[in-house]
Amino acid sequence: MIQSQHLYFLLILGLLSCTSESIRFDLQSGHTKCISEDIKSNSMTVGKYSVVNPNEGHPMPDGHKLTVRVTSSYGNSYHYSEIVESGQFAFVAAEAGDYMACFWAADHKPQITLTVDFDWKTGVAAKDWSNVAKKGQVDAMELELKKLYDTAIYIQEEIYHLREREEEMQELNKTTNSRMAWLSFLSLFVCLSVAGLQLWHLKTFFEKKKLI
Repeated sequence: MIQSQHLYFLLILGLLSCTSESIRFDLQSGHTKCISEDIKSNSMTVGKYSVVNPNEGHPMPDGHKLTVRVTSSYGNSYHYSEIVESGQFAFVAAEAGDYMACFWAADHKPQITLTVDFDWKTGVAAKDWSNVAKKGQVDAMELELKKLYDTAIYIQEEIYHLREREEEMQELNKTTNSRMAWLSFLSLFVCLSVAGLQLWHLKTFFEKKKLI
């Protein structure tokens, strides 16, 4: 019973740790819409996008096409596709940070609105388990165990990544606190110096006026 609870807990953590974002949004011609995703280094990510046909059962209108670019927070391009109705991308993130998928529709007169389906998965969710089952010829139980194992590895990597981020934040806090302490001492010294100069100036003034 305890082992089963641990497995369920591990599976829930895995589902929370893996990102799978499937959305539908409207995009007006001549405009750009960007969607960001925080991805850690060495993580697999896959995406699929397509323009929804406004007239189902008929050919897609000529103007319903997109230009798509996926870039990292450092400006590196990982995918680019120009004037397409649909497409997909897959890559292993070489650097951690926010990755941006930007969709642009060419300008039209009169203006038109495109509806776009976008599915973006990272981590364990990005793995094609159907191909794993076919290639390995494993049964359902073995496949679930492999999913749990990969999920556990992913969670472990996430924990290490969070620890590194925490250490970076602690170091940043220490540096900030040290600089604030020096700034406080400097401000106090300047205030005391100004007060001393004001007293000296007043004393000199009153002595010249022979008031003291």
